[in-house]
Amino acid sequence: MTNARVEQASAENLKDRVRQRYGTLATQGGCCSPSAGRPGQADAGPPGSCCGDSGASLQLGYSPDEVTRLPEGADLGLGCGNPTALASLRSGEVVLDLGSGAGIDCFLAAKKVGPRGRVIGVDMTPEMLAKARSNARSGHYRNVEFRLGEIEHLPVADDSADVVISNCVINLVPDKGAVYREAFRALRPGGRLAVSDVVATRPITRKERADPSLWSTCSAGAIPVKTVRTLLRRAGFAEIEVVLATHEKTPDSLKDQASLGVVSANILATKPRS
Repeated sequence: MTNARVEQASAENLKDRVRQRYGTLATQGGCCSPSAGRPGQADAGPPGSCCGDSGASLQLGYSPDEVTRLPEGADLGLGCGNPTALASLRSGEVVLDLGSGAGIDCFLAAKKVGPRGRVIGVDMTPEMLAKARSNARSGHYRNVEFRLGEIEHLPVADDSADVVISNCVINLVPDKGAVYREAFRALRPGGRLAVSDVVATRPITRKERADPSLWSTCSAGAIPVKTVRTLLRRAGFAEIEVVLATHEKTPDSLKDQASLGVVSANILATKPRS
């Protein structure tokens, strides 16, 4: 098998593990559930973490009012920031959420853009998509829809979104350059990218990156800030900002990743108007 085929097979294996893990989180209510991490189940997360705890969202800048108004089951505590706050959303805007999960950021965005606005969530995990759609129905969200798809191949038209958001998902994708290129394609000229993700502050070994368990728990897929900037610039973005989150805003579910030097960051960029 050629190196290219080996790399492709490895990437598909990582994506399959991510899909398996988040499918389990969607159906079993978070990685604190008793069966998470047992043989045959998706990885539960770093030792000592409780990434299904919605209390983690309060550490990330979500207000108690925002969290309590969400449909039950929309907040699985899986994020590493608050992209809806970063994006400075305005009434009437179209928002695209990459890796929308159970829908927390889509529902918060829907409130901010109002009835004249629209929110589209994209997720590759059928179980998570079903959960998000159920949450949308129970919460009576008429301006939100969820689409099945990979964020490297977004099921949206060119120049169709005002804002692209994402919360601790891009690190899970092997080809991050493809994600940023797709985000750029989907944005209208002048559109904004507002992402919360994890980044690597020191080198991660090839062996660690090849470990599906480390990858699928938002650890080994993190890349350095310099690489994030490079990929965004190559995709066409301007006004790029990557700011490491303060220690106080690091969720408990990520603190055990300190051995890999993985920390939360806020990533902002714009698509030039011409």
